[in-house]
Amino acid sequence: MSAGTQISLSPSPFDPGVDVEAPQWFAIHTRARHERVVARQLQEKGLTTFHPVVNEVHKWSDRRKVVESPLFNCYVFVKIAPTATQRLHVLQVNSVLGFVGTRGQGIAIPDEQIDAVRTMIDGKLSYSAYPFLKVGQRVRIRSGALNGLEGILISRNGDRTLVISVDAIQRSMAVQVEGYEVEPV
Repeated sequence: MSAGTQISLSPSPFDPGVDVEAPQWFAIHTRARHERVVARQLQEKGLTTFHPVVNEVHKWSDRRKVVESPLFNCYVFVKIAPTATQRLHVLQVNSVLGFVGTRGQGIAIPDEQIDAVRTMIDGKLSYSAYPFLKVGQRVRIRSGALNGLEGILISRNGDRTLVISVDAIQRSMAVQVEGYEVEPV
């Protein structure tokens, strides 16, 4: 099951009416496989972090092992006041590549979205990372009877639907893809 949480843009901390000093969540980009180390170093600096993980079964030729992996590879969330000093504290940590957002400033993530991810994890539900898919994006089905089929993902009444088009005759058909594994093309 997918965590289903999408991190979307929120108002800039520089917009009128936004309390610049209030701590906000930001996503930081880390070097690959350094998420846990970055989170620990930020915590040692007294900063609040969130590093969601998922337990996965890894198979080798001679054994299987449950391994704790980051839910979002190369990302850690940190709650800071959006000031130059706080940003600098984060950027000085080894393996931090930068803030996610425009001009390196980062984009604040609403508390509700972080809380939604926490709720999924704390609820002991089955979850896993899932590619971010936007309505209107070209996708390919990766399972079931429709495996390999490509089209444009749309949403009708909350249902995910794949539109298959025949360009030469300018005609299309739609099929519901709920329950199918879908990936971006």
